[in-house]
Amino acid sequence: GRPYGLTRTTRVDGRSISISAEELGGSDLISANVYRTVEADHLRPCEMPEAKVLAFLRGWVPA
Repeated sequence: GRPYGLTRTTRVDGRSISISAEELGGSDLISANVYRTVEADHLRPCEMPEAKVLAFLRGWVPA
């Protein structure tokens, strides 16, 4: 229920995606990279548990 500003940067024709979100008016941060390969997508959170990133992405609704 807290508002976040989210930035998504896509590189290498969509094979590399960086996600960064900052809680507006708060101190929470979400940061991860996604690498898309032929076999699968690979989530690499930045200094936080994967579960935190996945919970945020599942619950995020654009404003």
